[in-house]
Amino acid sequence: MSRSWERKVRKNMTEINKQRKKQGNGQIVFNAEKSEKIIGRNYIAPILLILFIGMYVILMQSSSQFKMDTMFWITVGCYILLAVLFFFRRPYITIGKDFVQSRRLTGDKRIPASAIKGFSAQKGYVIVEQHKGGNWVFSKLTNRFPTEEISAKLKVFAQANGIPFQEK
Repeated sequence: MSRSWERKVRKNMTEINKQRKKQGNGQIVFNAEKSEKIIGRNYIAPILLILFIGMYVILMQSSSQFKMDTMFWITVGCYILLAVLFFFRRPYITIGKDFVQSRRLTGDKRIPASAIKGFSAQKGYVIVEQHKGGNWVFSKLTNRFPTEEISAKLKVFAQANGIPFQEK
């Protein structure tokens, strides 16, 4: 099926889903958009932020010249809120028919199969190598990704799209 045909079908499907939503009926899911989402968990960034803010509070309490006013406590609260945000905003990788998508620091990013140079998998790590831009690294240590599952699904994706896949 050509991509333009898929876009037309997807566009019509969204219009039909809007109409069905207004009528109170359930939505129709487009079968060509099958993708698998694998979710990890981020522990390291929240722990580092909490340790940083703890060190900040301890160092500021020991200073006799520094007064703990409202702005100090707003700063502490904002860092704790950021740590909570990093904890609950779970990292993921979505493997579609012709794309790989993930949540990066700047937001959700999608790489089409044509922009992928290759995949590299080793124990605890999976690396998506791009033609332009930095490599995406999915790690069992930092983000608690099930790397064996990711590497198996990326191997199937690589075979379907003619992309080199290395296992070390």
